Amino acid sequence: MSRSAFVYVLLIFAGSNIPCCMAESVNAGETDEQKYIKVAVKAKPADKKWKLRDTRTMELLEGFHPDSKKAKYSKYGGRKGKKTQAKSFFYPKKINGRWWLVDPDGNLFIHIGVCSVNAGSSKMNKEALKENFGTPKKWAQFSTKLLAKYGFNGTGAWSSNSLLKATVDRPVYTQKWSFMGSFGRSKKLVRQEPGHLGYPNKCIPVFHPEFEKFCDDYAKKLAETKDDPYLLGHFSDNELPVVFDMLDRSLSLDANNQELKYGYAAAKNWLDKRERKQAGIGYITDIDRKAFLEYVFETYYRITTQAIRKYDSNHLCLGSRLHGRALGYPEIFRAAGRYLDIVSVNYYRAWGPSPKKMKMWADESGRPFIITEWYAKGQDSGLPNNTGAGWLVKTQKDRGLFYQHFTLGLLESKNCVGWHWFKYRDNNPKDLSTDPSNRDSNKGIVSWNFKPYLPLLKAMKELNSQVYKLIDYFDGR
Repeated sequence: MSRSAFVYVLLIFAGSNIPCCMAESVNAGETDEQKYIKVAVKAKPADKKWKLRDTRTMELLEGFHPDSKKAKYSKYGGRKGKKTQAKSFFYPKKINGRWWLVDPDGNLFIHIGVCSVNAGSSKMNKEALKENFGTPKKWAQFSTKLLAKYGFNGTGAWSSNSLLKATVDRPVYTQKWSFMGSFGRSKKLVRQEPGHLGYPNKCIPVFHPEFEKFCDDYAKKLAETKDDPYLLGHFSDNELPVVFDMLDRSLSLDANNQELKYGYAAAKNWLDKRERKQAGIGYITDIDRKAFLEYVFETYYRITTQAIRKYDSNHLCLGSRLHGRALGYPEIFRAAGRYLDIVSVNYYRAWGPSPKKMKMWADESGRPFIITEWYAKGQDSGLPNNTGAGWLVKTQKDRGLFYQHFTLGLLESKNCVGWHWFKYRDNNPKDLSTDPSNRDSNKGIVSWNFKPYLPLLKAMKELNSQVYKLIDYFDGR
């Protein structure tokens, strides 16, 4: 078949009602260096049309040959045979232009994890756990064995760490704290919004005179795990608000409110010191706004990181899980880089990671990054899939194709040291006690009653088991 005829056949597939998974084996597009397949995608179920997205998978990498031999890993999942200095705990290191994590034994390591590895707290989840496993301990054994079987070596935020670390296949884990969120609750300054907490005028109370002492007291609990080598590090918060006009919003806070007046005063004092009168400026500029964003987040990272390191100097500071608009501001990454070991990023509304953005994150911060949330939902799950920021695709197999496409881009960047799929278990539509963004969607690697999605997991395993070989491939090109 000629090339033109081949493409014509492909277009027939793309325009038909044939399920996406039937057209996936066809090379739908190519450049000089890469070939792609097409996957049908929606941003939300209400969208009228599916859009075809270029998708790169392992089998389309020219010249890449998967290692048929079972890879040898350290007990943490590190790469045996590729060693550097051991420091008893995880740390990041840049070697020949690529950022790595180094495991406690000195092996090079990429953290391949899943968020929210927990059994759930609703009545239905508890009943499903009892029916399937009998006890929480047996659920934990099932879950860590499942993760290990499909090539995951770790867990992300909101996981049941105390249960999981008591299993044979214990993962390398992270801990998610809520320094700003807990302080905001103590002052009655927060409200629940989909996916995260909301603050007055979208301004975090980082300049409140009680915040620093609160963080010091709050961080004392971190000492409980400071000697655990399986702990990767600490997230300080989740998805703090970032708005371009945070300076304007701070100046509009109620100066007479007992809790908000400090944010107003800090913004006014900061602006008064900007030597604006000499420059003849009588209004706020975009340069001011960007500089103030950097000042806010530098203050936040300084206070929280100092508190974390005071009580746990062994483990990594992973930051506040930046998301949304924050991912486009060099100023925030510069602030993060002054204090964090690794910058955590929740990455949505991108079919593949942007090389330009990833380069900016690393260049501005001087640090590696880790993707701490991302996912796609499958229409074939039977769930409504109305909530959450992840893409909607047609099948579980398509979810697996998206996983490979996204992670290949991360590995190619040389600045990513891991990723955490969001999440372990599907939303239970009848559980109304959850966050509004987690009500009715297929986000998990297992259903809400713990049935694994095997087509998804198969594609995940194909890539996870070849991560170190893929790094060699990208570095050798």
